[in-house]
Amino acid sequence: MLGNFFDKLKNGLSKTKNNLTSKISDVLTSTVTIDDDLYDELEEILITSDIGVETSLYIIDKLKEKIKENKVKDPSLVNDCLKEVIKDILGDKKGSLMPKQIPETILVVGVNGVGKTTSIGKISSRLKSQNLKVIMAAADTFRAAAIDQLEVWSKRANVDIIKHQEGSDPAAVVFDAIEAAKARKADVLICDTAGRLHNKKNLMNELEKINRIIDREFSQSTRRTLLVLDATTGQNAVIQAKQFMEVCKVDGIVLTKLDGTAKGGIVIFIKHQLDIPVEFVGVGEGIDDLQEFNPSDFVEALF
Repeated sequence: MLGNFFDKLKNGLSKTKNNLTSKISDVLTSTVTIDDDLYDELEEILITSDIGVETSLYIIDKLKEKIKENKVKDPSLVNDCLKEVIKDILGDKKGSLMPKQIPETILVVGVNGVGKTTSIGKISSRLKSQNLKVIMAAADTFRAAAIDQLEVWSKRANVDIIKHQEGSDPAAVVFDAIEAAKARKADVLICDTAGRLHNKKNLMNELEKINRIIDREFSQSTRRTLLVLDATTGQNAVIQAKQFMEVCKVDGIVLTKLDGTAKGGIVIFIKHQLDIPVEFVGVGEGIDDLQEFNPSDFVEALF
């Protein structure tokens, strides 16, 4: 399963590899000395791979330190130093599907269109396959078809769903879902939430109300908030993340559509800029194509 996923990750990152690591290899192959010109070329490649200016400058500074530290003179060895720098940025914390403690409540946030509903379906399916009892709460009650979409995924994942009519109070849905989770002894409650960032004040009030209800009615559950971002949007994803961090505490990132973009460098940018771990990555449409993020595997697949 994991080997299979590493292959998917490698294939999924092929566009990013062509955009990033292949260009770096070409530059290093044609370079005779490690000098400022080389650093400038590497910096330009990083910036154009959606790693962002600030993060790219940071990587080049750290690369210079590492090359000096290891007394590297041969340009062909620069690649290994670069890999080490990127691994240092990403850290070694792997994404984890399993709850730290049962029961757990997962709030899923993200703007419409990033793959929020699909991610909830895939996470539910994975948890179910680990013999955990899952309930979905369809608390994105404002977007037409959000409830219907989640219901389709609940059937695919074979988990229960609690829903109200479109336009009803999201907090009321979460209240009923908590009652169901307690009555049915669910291990994990996953709540879909509205993705209306253009109206941040409303969203903040809504999330505060939902969190208050969880505090009051389901205090025995641990809680984490996952933010879903679309890798194909590149640096816009980081702007979205910063806006969501203003309205709620974000514990981890779900990065979807990594296989559909040459902007896979966004993973490095997210970790450096936000210091929030990428917990899950999506590298395909299938129900099993959302997996825990492993920083070391990511760097190996990239290079």
